[in-house]
Amino acid sequence: MDNKGTVCAVVVTYNRKNLLIECLEALKKQTTPIEGIYIIDNASTDGTPDLLKEKGYIKELPPVNLTEPWEKEFEIKNLVDCNPIKIHYVRMHENTGGAGGFYEGVKRAYENGYDWLWLMDDDAEPKENALKKLTKYFDKENIAALACSVILPNGEICYNHRGFIDLANIYPLIQKPLQKEKYKESVEEIDMASFVGILVNREAIAKIGYPKKEFFIHHDDVEYCIRLRKVGKILLISDSVIVHKEAAKKGIYKKFLWKKSLRIPYEKLWLSYYGVRNLTWLGKKYGSNKFNFYSGLIKSYLRKVIGILLFDDNKLKRIKFFTNAYLDGLKGNFDNKKPKKLLYKED
Repeated sequence: MDNKGTVCAVVVTYNRKNLLIECLEALKKQTTPIEGIYIIDNASTDGTPDLLKEKGYIKELPPVNLTEPWEKEFEIKNLVDCNPIKIHYVRMHENTGGAGGFYEGVKRAYENGYDWLWLMDDDAEPKENALKKLTKYFDKENIAALACSVILPNGEICYNHRGFIDLANIYPLIQKPLQKEKYKESVEEIDMASFVGILVNREAIAKIGYPKKEFFIHHDDVEYCIRLRKVGKILLISDSVIVHKEAAKKGIYKKFLWKKSLRIPYEKLWLSYYGVRNLTWLGKKYGSNKFNFYSGLIKSYLRKVIGILLFDDNKLKRIKFFTNAYLDGLKGNFDNKKPKKLLYKED
């Protein structure tokens, strides 16, 4: 694949305007400057457009009451050599989730001709030399994507963001984290990198297309990496570092299903539907051992039902909710409005 080319960051944001600004500031400071940034604003309601305008990233606000995505191009200067960075601000008319946002950003940046697309959430902050360390590997043969190491603000490695995909054992988790000692190697070939600092080659995109927007959230990065690996290598460049600020708060909900007093807050429960549905769909489509897949699915479902029966007040409604998630995954039903309907409609 081409050893030179333009780099465009694709940043998906939703209601985290201050973290978004910190991410954009870090992109402006890259010692190897980038040429463009796509900001995909998933219909934020916290005043994101106003803050972007206040900070000089955009010069005008999007129209209100959008019925379709609105895109406008602006320009800022990087903080290294003061050359321009094109800011492509896309205001979505509705929240399409992380998967929908990355689909939109990758599609638009690819169609705009950028050679490498650097995908990240709004809570990510790449170190100043992160991109420089990645570009050293642009001339390697058959590279579909390059990935930074993901760390917490305290310096701890986020192991679950980089690793391997076990298609023979989908449950309980399809991705297997890269072992700690492997980060001592300068370069490691991996199967999977989350959408936090993965740099994707446009030649790979030309072959496999865009992220699966139907997923809304959860496992969209895994699904995309399965396709990327079919056309090239994904390399972890361990000394290229990106900080994931909100990652420390994730995973806290894992214990909620097993403690009545600490179960997933009702207003957050609908998000778990996508993880169950999407993992089930992945297993049916890509699983290499059907017996392991279906036996793992049954065990996963029974664990959820038992947890609900032991610790939940609204047992019938919760069981129906998760049953629908598993069935929709098997059927390939991607009605992303369904989980809220299941939770909030009157019994």
